Amino acid sequence: MRQHLPLHRLSGHRNRHCQCARGDISMKNTTCESGIVGVAAVPHAPQFLSLPDTEDHAQVGRVREAMQAAGERLRALKPDCVIVISNDHGDHFVTHATPAFCVHAADRADGMHKHRGDWTLDAGLAYPLVRHMEEEGFDLAFTLDAKLPTAFTIPVEFMGFDRDTPITAIFMNAYIPPQPSPLRCHAFGQALARVMRRMNKRAVLIASGGLSHYPGTVHYPHPDVATDRVLNDHLCAGNLTHLLGYDADTLDRTGNVELRMTLAAMGAIGGNRKPFTSAFEPSWHHTYSVHAWDLTEEASSNPLIYPELPQRRVGLVKAVFMLRTDPASARRFLADPAAYADGFALAPDEREALIAIQSDLNTDRLRDEFSLHALLTAGAATQLRLQRNRQP
Repeated sequence: MRQHLPLHRLSGHRNRHCQCARGDISMKNTTCESGIVGVAAVPHAPQFLSLPDTEDHAQVGRVREAMQAAGERLRALKPDCVIVISNDHGDHFVTHATPAFCVHAADRADGMHKHRGDWTLDAGLAYPLVRHMEEEGFDLAFTLDAKLPTAFTIPVEFMGFDRDTPITAIFMNAYIPPQPSPLRCHAFGQALARVMRRMNKRAVLIASGGLSHYPGTVHYPHPDVATDRVLNDHLCAGNLTHLLGYDADTLDRTGNVELRMTLAAMGAIGGNRKPFTSAFEPSWHHTYSVHAWDLTEEASSNPLIYPELPQRRVGLVKAVFMLRTDPASARRFLADPAAYADGFALAPDEREALIAIQSDLNTDRLRDEFSLHALLTAGAATQLRLQRNRQP
């Protein structure tokens, strides 16, 4: 029988630079808090293993390389648990019971097809996860004897983990109506992130599911690549909330029922964020995409066109506000800008910049250099022009 290796013994790093080998997971935290520290959304097509002549083997190689690169970055985060969310394909949950969400609670499971044999599961996390998710409003079912489909094991292998990496496998019903709604899947991911923080776990989450494909149907040779390109563009741009606009009917019609796993991952991320890597590979039957996020890094954001009012410039904000809203204040400023400025608590640079607008009534510097709201600066300039034009 294969010995269960605890996560902290899987770490084989030899120096401080996180050069991770296959299965390298350490319980040692780095600089990030507990919670979900890394996320990946990856495909799991069975053709990745069988490699039939119908497949573009070079394309499969590119997808595998993209998944390997994502895995290297996520393994370097040194998680103490790896959660894989994927779907059943009619192998287990069809007639007897079809739960919306189900965690495998055994300590190992038999793989399927070319991945037969033991795969290690994180049994210590499963039952506590059921209890904590109930507190979040999700009744998470559990199984002890389901086999582990390649939808789980392909990402594990391709991302550089192995059979001895203890994973937490969560089945999500993507194919058998009525499935959980896209919004419910997103909320599941949000709840999972909260639970990981509450349990003081440092987790990597892998959402395993392809973009458009229609297995078993007449539509199989015709993936909806147009829709997939839109999805990919938004994912690459970090516009993750775009996915919330897809209802269950749209997922079904476009062949994106497996987007439910990605929606859960987006919920776990908790906001808009660009991935650190991405790949987009449409095939004749399936659109493969790879996206991954390092949540230990601060999310980049574009500067706001309308920024927050600067808290350390209250005096300047008030001075400009009065110029905008009070004609008498505008006239006093035009008559003696230095005296007007003396009526407010201003830093030397603020005082200088305020007085300087008297010459040409241009408030752009106050907006751009001092981050004053454009409605204040533009309104002040308009009021000053009005009062100057009314002067005899």
